Amino acid sequence: MASDLSHSSARVLEFDALRDLLRGYASSPLGQNRISALAPSADADWIQKQQEFTSEVREFRRVGGRFDFSGLLAIGPLVEKSRIAGAALETTEIRDVVLVVDRAAEWREIALQPPAAMRSEWRRVRIVSQQIIDFTDFMRSFRNKIQPDGTLEDKASPELARIRREIEKQRRAIQESLRGYLRRLADEGTAQEELVTIRGERFVIPVKVEQKRRVQGVVHGASSSGQTVFVEPLETIEQNNELVRLLEEEQIEIHRILLEMTGRIGNQADAILVAVDALAELELQSAKARFAEDYTCVEVQPSGGRQESCRDSCPRLSGRAELGSEPHLLLHNARHPLLERNLKAKGASVVPVSVELEGDRRQLIITGPNTGGKTVTLKTIGLLALMAQAGLPVPADRAELPVFDAVLADIGDYQSIEQNLSTFSAHVTNIDFISRTATAQSLVLLDELGSATDPEEGAALAVAIAEHFRHIGCISVISTHHTSLKVYAANTPSVLNAAVGFDERTLQPTYELKVGVPGASAGINIAQRLGLNAAIVENARTRLGSQARDVGQFLDRLQAELREAGNERLRLQANEEVLAREKARLAAAGKQQQQAKVREMEKKLESVLRDFEYHAREAVNAIQDRVAALKLSKDAERRIAKLRREFREQFDATVVAHSTGADQGDPHAQPQLVKHVSEGDTVKLKSTGRPARVVRKVDDDHFEVQMGAMKMKISRADIAEVLTSVQSVAESPVQAARARGISVSVVNEDANVPTEINVIGHTVDDASREVEKFVDRAFLAGLPQVRVVHGSGMGILRKALRQMLQQHPHVASVTEPPQNEGGGGATVVELRV
Repeated sequence: MASDLSHSSARVLEFDALRDLLRGYASSPLGQNRISALAPSADADWIQKQQEFTSEVREFRRVGGRFDFSGLLAIGPLVEKSRIAGAALETTEIRDVVLVVDRAAEWREIALQPPAAMRSEWRRVRIVSQQIIDFTDFMRSFRNKIQPDGTLEDKASPELARIRREIEKQRRAIQESLRGYLRRLADEGTAQEELVTIRGERFVIPVKVEQKRRVQGVVHGASSSGQTVFVEPLETIEQNNELVRLLEEEQIEIHRILLEMTGRIGNQADAILVAVDALAELELQSAKARFAEDYTCVEVQPSGGRQESCRDSCPRLSGRAELGSEPHLLLHNARHPLLERNLKAKGASVVPVSVELEGDRRQLIITGPNTGGKTVTLKTIGLLALMAQAGLPVPADRAELPVFDAVLADIGDYQSIEQNLSTFSAHVTNIDFISRTATAQSLVLLDELGSATDPEEGAALAVAIAEHFRHIGCISVISTHHTSLKVYAANTPSVLNAAVGFDERTLQPTYELKVGVPGASAGINIAQRLGLNAAIVENARTRLGSQARDVGQFLDRLQAELREAGNERLRLQANEEVLAREKARLAAAGKQQQQAKVREMEKKLESVLRDFEYHAREAVNAIQDRVAALKLSKDAERRIAKLRREFREQFDATVVAHSTGADQGDPHAQPQLVKHVSEGDTVKLKSTGRPARVVRKVDDDHFEVQMGAMKMKISRADIAEVLTSVQSVAESPVQAARARGISVSVVNEDANVPTEINVIGHTVDDASREVEKFVDRAFLAGLPQVRVVHGSGMGILRKALRQMLQQHPHVASVTEPPQNEGGGGATVVELRV
């Protein structure tokens, strides 16, 4: 993009302030840095990908998808440092690197298996996420070695664990020696108090200053009051020396471990930097998506004629390759996001702006009263153009924009005493630069054109400047008070007039932009509203020329007629909506009646089909038994033919009865329903072909039954028959095996199997063994679901257990419970029972 886009015009159009607003949606320094670098681009392909990227993340959030980016640091310098031979990162730095890598690996799992409820393809997200490699082996080498506070675990290496045990043992020995020595000194009145403390990594005791010569040893300092000295007795000097030696060994071993860990990071430096860049881009897109939700933004639609076929059916902004066709600018109900934020804080709302420029009509002249919203309209168009080209969705109901090679604005007062520029000369200097820079692919925004000088000369300059940009062919939006520009717009086919509204009754601007008509400046009315002396206002009215007064009155009448036409249009739209709702209500009522009849028919036919399926299944079982025993195939064929004939007769009878209404309200018209079912009965189900025990009667047509460990609600139509004797129902894999005559022995079979296990604080290996045993016992007990509590922490234990469970033969699925049931600190396991 041209340099003026990223500097002067972008600053005037408040793009930096928008970036600050967007930065508030990032929760980590990593994402905030990426947002700070965000800038508009003229690369149409990049813009399209950014718009699609944000839309995919918005869809992910719509279906409930979330990801925690908080705490992610910009670890690039640390990773680069790890490449240096002999360099060692601090434990806190290694912890920060491991946290980012772990979070990247977590996102990779989400990206490879996006939520099933998403309606759109996850193409852009997957492309970025696939750059993150599998860090499982890398993370395993850091598991259980660094505590959350950044200190090394004792188990970071066997040598470190040994040294720390020796240090603890030596400290206890020194403290025991000093306590005994202190007791003796206290009896003599020499000790200040019975306290063992540390000075410079050496254990010492407090001694009264006047008694220090009675204690043989080394003085390591005095208290702030000077009344106490800290003495290391001679008898513990060798013990303290040994402690210092052990502490030095500990530091040497820690340095060796840090060198080793830093080397591992250096070996994966390229992959880690790619993962960091992916996370930064993802947090940028997440911030854009959250911003779009809060400000009701839309993805920018294609503009400029021909649309690429996407893979290519996706929305696309027109780029330079498409600029042979006419660019098209359309903003429907667009809002300035910074103004909207400020008004929201005051409980107010923005009046939206709608603008459309296409074909030969590339110039818009906006007129109307001061404080009416002309400048806000220019800034809204300019800022939304910059947002679109920075890959941001824009706050509007609909947006179609071309890709501009520059956005050039002359808005505000550029007066400068330091540079000897008056208001007028500053405007002229800026417009001169814009006139030499603008091309047919530029957007030019000029505020109060021709002001700050003689009105007649200013008007002539304004028309000439507007004519210059029209000849260039760029899209330009100009605000002014000059009547000459209104006439120029009315007489030039490729230029549109527009007006910001003003209510003559209240003398208040309405801030509405009306395209197609010029507006009155209403300067005298505005002065009256602002409280100018009434005598001055009246004197001004008498001095107003008759022509100017007539033009003003005409424009006022035109605005009033437009308001009335707008109100009439709203009334007609309201009537149309009432008629449409009534039409929809009648259609829905008729559709509901038809659907009710269809559902009733379907229920009857479903009952017939279930009965046929049950008898067919019984017939097949009988056929199989006879084939195995007597090979009587002809008898099997006769039974199938009889069932088919009976089904056809019953089906025809049901259809006829339903179509004629003969079965209406007749309970005996329900085919093949078992009439008498009581609690405690053992029934056979058509849907499963298995027996089940009736636990309770819900109502006349529904029952709750138990089949093994599973309870479910069934309808009377699902009952094939009431069995005369209770059948044994296998309630668990063990009981099922025994029912087949297999001898199975289980330790503590009578003990109740819990449905939850807590492995917080366990190592990965210990936790994996405990959870595997727990799952086996739950499966043998016939439990359908269990819960594993492992805590959140750095997520290492959670990830290892979930990977193990997903490969377990008895596990059907592994899911994360809702936040109110443990969230990421627990895992719900469905078993294959």
